Amino acid sequence: MAVLIESALRGTTAAVLINSDERDLCTQPVDGVDADFGGFPGDVHHGVTRASCVRVRRQYPIGTEIRNTRQISILAADDLDAIAAELGIASLLPEWVGANLLLQGIPTLTELPPSTRLIFPSGAALVVDMENEPCKFPGEIIEQHHPGQGRGFARAARGRRGVTAWVERPGRIATGDAVAVHLPPQRLYAPAMP
Repeated sequence: MAVLIESALRGTTAAVLINSDERDLCTQPVDGVDADFGGFPGDVHHGVTRASCVRVRRQYPIGTEIRNTRQISILAADDLDAIAAELGIASLLPEWVGANLLLQGIPTLTELPPSTRLIFPSGAALVVDMENEPCKFPGEIIEQHHPGQGRGFARAARGRRGVTAWVERPGRIATGDAVAVHLPPQRLYAPAMP
């Protein structure tokens, strides 16, 4: 029996971006990418494994080799607009927050449940790992473009920072591509605690 269900949700790929400089958070737009099992070739987060970081410090000592489920950062265009409005700036570019994919048309994208599949026309499939928690680094970049406004990024981005994902099936992902959303069963896990 199939567990994942194709939903009626459809989106559009508004931008594909790559960061080739590990010293800088900013990404650069490209027409498309041939995703492989490591993610987006040429991006600093590409790789089947990675060194654990502060995001999983409660599970592993920092620097431990783990599966790379943070290959791709996905954001929604409407979330960027909402963050910009809260910061009091005209627009917030996906490059400034290190996005690899900017999608349009998927409501509350940041709330997509883990294990959701995003399927592209080429057959490429991304698996949502989890919500991407806001951090201070995009705020530093925003501050360079809008002095006095970047410090509020982490607060404004809470619940709007998008999700991280990894490649389950390689294939081409390009600007303008449609994306179908396949959802896992959704149940609230609330066991009785001792």
